[in-house]
Amino acid sequence: MRGVDDLERTVAERACERLIVDYARLVDFGNASGIADLFTEDGVWIGSDLHLDGREAIREWFVEREALSRRVSRHVFTNIGVDVLSPDEAQSICYMINYRRDRRDGGDELPVAGDIPKWVGECHDRFARTADGWRFTQRRVEVAFHRPSRRPAAAEG
Repeated sequence: MRGVDDLERTVAERACERLIVDYARLVDFGNASGIADLFTEDGVWIGSDLHLDGREAIREWFVEREALSRRVSRHVFTNIGVDVLSPDEAQSICYMINYRRDRRDGGDELPVAGDIPKWVGECHDRFARTADGWRFTQRRVEVAFHRPSRRPAAAEG
């Protein structure tokens, strides 16, 4: 296996970083179904209670996510570190902070009242270079901190 020169490494790192940023933009701005196109055909998405195998399973799940029109979210990715393993493989770990709020009335008003993140965790990603460019082969999301859902306080009488 041949090594990776500095230019190839830089291009691969930037392409993988771009996939991470594109993921956030797609899910936050109403095109979550487009996330599937960031994955290889046999790509895998793994969460704490969800395991999606293949691009079509990923697409189906994110189409449902996209239908949550009352949800306003912002996925903030930081501390992105991409390791290029070969000319065609890379991996990364990044921190993810998720701010999320469901509007009660489904309106489009912004800003939405919010305070602390819904959750904070990290994404463990694997990438492959394909004929269509770099793609996720796997995204594994691990939650480190989670804000429980708020329930309305009981009426005091």
